[in-house]
Amino acid sequence: MPNGKVRFYDEDKGFGFIQGDDGQQVYLHASVVPEGAEVQSGTRLEYSVADGRRGPQALSVRVLDTPRIAKRNRKSADEMAIIIEDLVKLLDGLGERLKNGQYPERAQSRNVATMLRRVADDFDV
Repeated sequence: MPNGKVRFYDEDKGFGFIQGDDGQQVYLHASVVPEGAEVQSGTRLEYSVADGRRGPQALSVRVLDTPRIAKRNRKSADEMAIIIEDLVKLLDGLGERLKNGQYPERAQSRNVATMLRRVADDFDV
């Protein structure tokens, strides 16, 4: 059975799409989601596929992993505004160094990459 991640799912409309690990996009209807299972963007699923009227359609869906709900844990908009302002200042400084032909040191590069990923996680809910 193929595996994939839910790319989009609208509980109110009762459907969504799975991006299979093989790259295939598969239609997901609410009727095949197990009762009581929480499906959202990023949820890993195992499923079987059948040809539907509009292309591949998921059947026999089993939830493998549901991503953490970051919305509850994310920072307030005021806190994020301060973080973004500080991050912009940091990136401006790095940009000036790059204009002068100097890459940042490896440790600083890793720290900046880590900060960018964390900020992206707060935005990507």
